[in-house]
Amino acid sequence: MKRPYLLALLVFLVGCATLAREDLGALFGPANPTRFDTPHAEAGQVSFRTEVLPVLEQRCVVCHACYDAACQLKLGSFEGISRGASKDNVYDAARLFEANPTRLFIDADQPSVWRKKGFHPVLNEFPATPAAELQASLLARALDLKERHPLTPNEPAPDSLDFSLNRTNQCPSIEEYSAFERKNPLMGMPFGMPAISSAESGLLRRWLQQGAPYEGSRPLAASVTAEIRKWERFFNGSSLREQLVSRYIYEHLFLANLYFEGEPELRYFRLIRSTTPSGQPAREIASRRPFDDPGKAPFYYRLLPVEESIVAKSHMPYALSAQRMTRWQELFFTPDYQVTSLPGYAPEIATNPFRAFAALPVKSRYRFMLDEAEFTVMGFIKGPVCRGQTALNVINDHFWVFFQDPETLTSSDAEFLSLESRNLALPAAEESNSLVLTPLIRYSRQEERYLEAKSAYLEKRFARPEDVSLNLIWNGDGQNPNAALTIYRHFDNATVMKGLAGQKPKTAWAISYSLLERIHYLLTAGYDVFGNLGHQVNTRLYMDFLRMEGEFNFISMLPQAERIGVRDYWYRDASQNVKDHVYGKHAHFNQESGISLSGQGRPEHELMGLLAARLQPALPYKHNLSALPDNGLRRELETLAAIRGSSLSWLPEASFLRIEEPGRAPLTFTLLRNTAHRNITMLLREDKAVVPAEYGLDVLQGIATAYPNAFYRLQRKDLAEFTQRIARLGSKADYRELMERFGVRRTSPDFWAMSDAINADYRRQEPIEAGILDLNRFENR
Repeated sequence: MKRPYLLALLVFLVGCATLAREDLGALFGPANPTRFDTPHAEAGQVSFRTEVLPVLEQRCVVCHACYDAACQLKLGSFEGISRGASKDNVYDAARLFEANPTRLFIDADQPSVWRKKGFHPVLNEFPATPAAELQASLLARALDLKERHPLTPNEPAPDSLDFSLNRTNQCPSIEEYSAFERKNPLMGMPFGMPAISSAESGLLRRWLQQGAPYEGSRPLAASVTAEIRKWERFFNGSSLREQLVSRYIYEHLFLANLYFEGEPELRYFRLIRSTTPSGQPAREIASRRPFDDPGKAPFYYRLLPVEESIVAKSHMPYALSAQRMTRWQELFFTPDYQVTSLPGYAPEIATNPFRAFAALPVKSRYRFMLDEAEFTVMGFIKGPVCRGQTALNVINDHFWVFFQDPETLTSSDAEFLSLESRNLALPAAEESNSLVLTPLIRYSRQEERYLEAKSAYLEKRFARPEDVSLNLIWNGDGQNPNAALTIYRHFDNATVMKGLAGQKPKTAWAISYSLLERIHYLLTAGYDVFGNLGHQVNTRLYMDFLRMEGEFNFISMLPQAERIGVRDYWYRDASQNVKDHVYGKHAHFNQESGISLSGQGRPEHELMGLLAARLQPALPYKHNLSALPDNGLRRELETLAAIRGSSLSWLPEASFLRIEEPGRAPLTFTLLRNTAHRNITMLLREDKAVVPAEYGLDVLQGIATAYPNAFYRLQRKDLAEFTQRIARLGSKADYRELMERFGVRRTSPDFWAMSDAINADYRRQEPIEAGILDLNRFENR
């Protein structure tokens, strides 16, 4: 095509795009992007906090929260609503260069500033007239579109609606919405679900017609303000030791939802770095990572109220109390050690905790992380790295985690870590614009040097069989429920919980201090969701090393003759080089274990059983069926959980089963399908490594996932039929019959009632841990 014709075609296409935009300015007058910079509210108006937000939480926040909110539209706070939406995706595994962060409450503080960052409004920013407040509001238009074009009840939604995780977001601005409506009549909100009730939509419309009033955040109680001042004094001590300890704590708790134990009203807070001291309005330092240079001016650690709705997929509660402060004093200020200088913020230092915090006692650091081990591991389960298949296929679908007993740490361990600190460098040292793979070659060589040095060290330190015993594993000091964890991973999300849940898994990890610290600085503190392709790929591939090291630690406790067989079973069809990182050439332990096994069953399962018995006094069992008081129901659910094999491949990975029985309160259970793999070394096409014949199912009490794929509801008397139908699944038609009989589809008139009931169960059962469940992964079958 000749150049003039190409230019003419381009001008024509641009003109068509322009024609698709509605000139609302001609109808209502010029837009004012500063309209909601200063919220307003008058007496008698609809209350955002007490009336509007509860509706949004039940119907909208279930899909519009966290980094994976569609169009970055976060509806769990007035600040998120007034910020609006963006056509840019946060999760973009193909970006060549780092993106500018767009973190709500951090990277801008007014809607007009977000407009300059590419966000368009969902509230009316044209002159306030009754017509404009609704016609120029994306929220109102999206609700209206759904009411005019509902989906067919109880039938799967049309294939034209894309529910896949990586779907192309449709993010029209208000000027583009008329054309969008004509092209996509079924894409009203809530997307792919029933319309909200007339009472709910009427309330939201009244609020919009009143100009979206907002009365501001809830005031803090005087007792809470006193707690904030007390803790800010603690975090801002002036001595070098106090400064280093506070930096360490901050870098581990920056994602926490902190709360004050014992306060009548449950409020959550973020620990931030501010340019202003305690008593003044906080001004957060908007660094990409918690260990980035805060600048030359003085900064202060502050506690800011969390203003967003609490959602399960990112909720990481952490209690502050008098006992906690006493504990930190014992860990960091009672031991006799000196801090003579503070580490800098150069990437090669700040990204490596073994260099940055070398002055702090290793045992104190490890105890700090172990005290709340579930929270520590939750950082990479619920932090931004967790979203997406290529981020999560680095771990198995179900495994148990044990920890080295901190009392077995010695001064020689600390010396070894100090000597090896340069081999423990992490990909975050490349910052967020990293080359692809080239740095990983360097890190791979460093890891191999570290593994070989570690193997030689372990063989000298544990030279006798009696040196390797069950006592190497932390028992929670007899009372800490963090002594062991269970992790469930699904295609694009994961769950962690205290205790040993489900049936014995295929694999297990034993985590040492150095491994736990590296996991945190790789996947939580060091991971930038706005980083480029190189940063994301290098982080994912480095995690392979850490998984294999955790598995090596566990395998090394087995009798020497059993280790290679277990490794080969866990890594069927993997390359020899991969196996050598698990147990072999690079990672080895040529000493006998003092743990004797009976030889009955798989050796790794017998070892898991011995460890479970050792930890039993400390562990919670609330999710296990063994804790169910109804023996008859327990046996029926155990029959369901005993199903194995390819029939489970038709079942979604995570679903809720609600069992009803006359005269009793309904019970909610979580069904978790565990996909089996020959190995998990493939970055892409993991489907090539699955083994359907080995699929398993765990049935857990209560809520054990943040991302349900399906709802099932049945009468107790029908549980046996439900079990039989699942065992016989072999086709789409079979699953459709299961859904017709027991399912609550996303198009069911009962869908919202079911969602509300399950969320209410969660809040009742787990008042601290509960958050709004996410429906972005709900199936359409």
